[in-house]
Amino acid sequence: MATEERSSDSTPLDEVMDELRRELVLRVAKADRDENREIYDALEDE
Repeated sequence: MATEERSSDSTPLDEVMDELRRELVLRVAKADRDENREIYDALEDE
């Protein structure tokens, strides 16, 4: 995932949107881990 540099021109809306994107990514990742728990557990045991 590419990192974005925060410019001094970012607006409060940009900051809120960035926060929402981060939260969405975290929720999707958690849902994926929960849905595929057996696979993740098997990989950890290798």
